[in-house]
Amino acid sequence: MLRQLLRPSAPLSLQPGPVLAPVALGLALTLLAAPGCRAVPALPPFPTPLPLHWPTSAPPPLQPAQPVLWVSLGPRLGPAPGAVAKAAPLVLQAAAGELVLTDADGQRLSGSSVRLRWREVPLAEPFQLARTVLGPFASFESAEQAATAWRELGVSPVIAHPAEWEVWAPGATQAPAGRQARQVEQRFSQRLVLTSGEPGAAGAVLKGPLRITAPGGLRWEGGVFQGPFRLASNAYGGWSLIEEVPLERYLLGVVPHEIGAGSPPAALAAQAVLARTWSLRNMHRYATDGYHLCADTQCQVYADPRQSGAAVRAAIQATRGQVLTWQGAPIHAVYHATNGGMAAGFEEVWSGSPLPYLKAAPDGPPAFSARFAVPLAAASLPALLAGGGSAYGAYHPRFRWQRLMTTAQVQQALATARLPVGTPLKLSVLERGPSGRVMALAVEGSEGRQVLRRDAIRRTFRQLPSTLFELKAEGAGRWLFNGGGFGHGAGLSQAGAIDLAGRGWTLPQLLNRYYPGTQLQPLEALGQGL
Repeated sequence: MLRQLLRPSAPLSLQPGPVLAPVALGLALTLLAAPGCRAVPALPPFPTPLPLHWPTSAPPPLQPAQPVLWVSLGPRLGPAPGAVAKAAPLVLQAAAGELVLTDADGQRLSGSSVRLRWREVPLAEPFQLARTVLGPFASFESAEQAATAWRELGVSPVIAHPAEWEVWAPGATQAPAGRQARQVEQRFSQRLVLTSGEPGAAGAVLKGPLRITAPGGLRWEGGVFQGPFRLASNAYGGWSLIEEVPLERYLLGVVPHEIGAGSPPAALAAQAVLARTWSLRNMHRYATDGYHLCADTQCQVYADPRQSGAAVRAAIQATRGQVLTWQGAPIHAVYHATNGGMAAGFEEVWSGSPLPYLKAAPDGPPAFSARFAVPLAAASLPALLAGGGSAYGAYHPRFRWQRLMTTAQVQQALATARLPVGTPLKLSVLERGPSGRVMALAVEGSEGRQVLRRDAIRRTFRQLPSTLFELKAEGAGRWLFNGGGFGHGAGLSQAGAIDLAGRGWTLPQLLNRYYPGTQLQPLEALGQGL
């Protein structure tokens, strides 16, 4: 549901410009969201090949000297199909002064607040799309592995996030070995546009992308952002509000929200390096939608950069332009809240080849590491979860945890994930990784059996903080999960880094501990590696 922000505090001015006729279908258009559009059954069969999604324009590549990220503040704007008449307007509010909106044909709107309205208009010809879909996947990383399997077969897939992560290829494409695909075919007769009209007025249709400047900042979701901004089409037929934000300013809105502004300086510096590195490594994550990154937990949490205090700004400035690399390219700079005393290997969390700098390892002083060496013996797991208080970051509230799940809860979680088994009867661990994390969990029911692997375990059972757990049946229809850690467990443990930084560890020491063998380099040195 689109949030109406603030009412205009000053009159809206419509600058002279060309009268806009209905906009032709093309890259610059925003179209009606696909899931709810009505099909037109009388039309002939689809020709091939057909587009996979609504047209979008790819974000520009980053320049090493002055990288600028396109970050979506509002990824899915627009009313639900059939609800346009009752939809609240899209209100863009300046934090101070005026903002100026310019459409692709040069028409300008300005004011302290700009109010835009939604309208459905018929297409000259029905828009048709068809795709072969793999997924859903628990994470972008898992979707990327599936996309790689298709590329090895000569297919050119795209990764999309309509609700969960999916991989799309042209219609009727054969799925990679061991994977199942489904076919999606849709036809649309209308598109959704934005207009400049006031209530009761027709308003001129605005041609996207719409450029927005706000010298005094733009208010959005309780924060203020500097911009510039654009309103542009996404792959699902809706609009996205995108900020074009320099990388170092972006970090001001990420670091305090990921690790906490009160963390020791070395931990803040480590988070700054990792957030910068992660951004560069993942700038293709939302290319299908026309931007680089999102602003929520599917990427890194990005909020009002003005809220960064002096310590955060100092950490970002001290590491300015520095990234963590392996063989001359940004690493998979993954991080999490706490590993529960055991760092996970990359291959324990996501499908794909192991990474030399993301290995399973105990995360504690020498005596702790000797006691819980990897691969963790099955007999050592109960002792680890019963204690482990000498591990780094043991103060974290989810360093140890318990969850009790009932038959009804398991059944509901599987149904939500579209993995029905009837009435769940038995849960069992089939495989563990070197850190002791569960890599395969079987659920047997009255009507079938499902095996959840790696990150699909937490995606399905969202009550579980991690996959480092013991599983015990607690009577009929009850299962107790006794676990440790919060998050996937690979890379830097934020709780561990805060603990070690408080003990005097430096930035190089923290990075070497959690990403052994990597190098800290200036961004400019990467060249084409970016």
